[in-house]
Amino acid sequence: MAKILALDTSTDACSVALSIDGEIQEDFRIIPRQHTRELLPMVDEILSAAGLKVKQLDAIAFGRGPGSFAGIRIATGAAQGLAYAANLPVLPISTLAAIALKAAREYKAERVMSTLDARMNELYSCAYEIRSGLPVAVTKEAVSAPENIVLPEGDGWFAAGKGWVYLESMSEQVQQGISVPVMDIYPAAGIMAELAQEAFVRGEGVSAELAQPVYLRDEISWKKISEQKKKGQ
Repeated sequence: MAKILALDTSTDACSVALSIDGEIQEDFRIIPRQHTRELLPMVDEILSAAGLKVKQLDAIAFGRGPGSFAGIRIATGAAQGLAYAANLPVLPISTLAAIALKAAREYKAERVMSTLDARMNELYSCAYEIRSGLPVAVTKEAVSAPENIVLPEGDGWFAAGKGWVYLESMSEQVQQGISVPVMDIYPAAGIMAELAQEAFVRGEGVSAELAQPVYLRDEISWKKISEQKKKGQ
């Protein structure tokens, strides 16, 4: 298996993980507003403990979002810098998929509605089914107001992530269709390292300059601007 370093700074948590031969070492810390200062020292510590240098890795993975705009940029920049200097491929990993896999690991969940608080009374969400031990998206990643959240068909949806803070504003269909939310499930580098191993095998690595964050709210803003331009033509 590949030697992969994973980074995540998409929430108040900051985490670094190293996957070697299927074994994962992780440094996970909840340190709001300290990511810029702490991330690279955490990388140095975990690599030094393993007796590795960046150039000895096979790939760099990072939490590409959705999540905190500032946080995602920190992990993206760090992953790009490390990968560029060592000529390594980069593996962008969905934060919502990481939440789903963590819920599957810790709570035996088979269907997971992953969420993150997008602020401004909105949340990021995506529904996953766990198939062959991995999360498979059955909806698109989206940012929306709580009242617009809809569960896919089927029973047994596990509610994971900070976005469920808005549960009281959601529809009756959602409130009756989920388990009691578990909000303290963060996207974390250790889980991302697992997803990155699978992505690496599938050949999904990209060059450092092509590794981009996912800003769902930003994408929607651009779509609205484009639509307005078309109407004005």
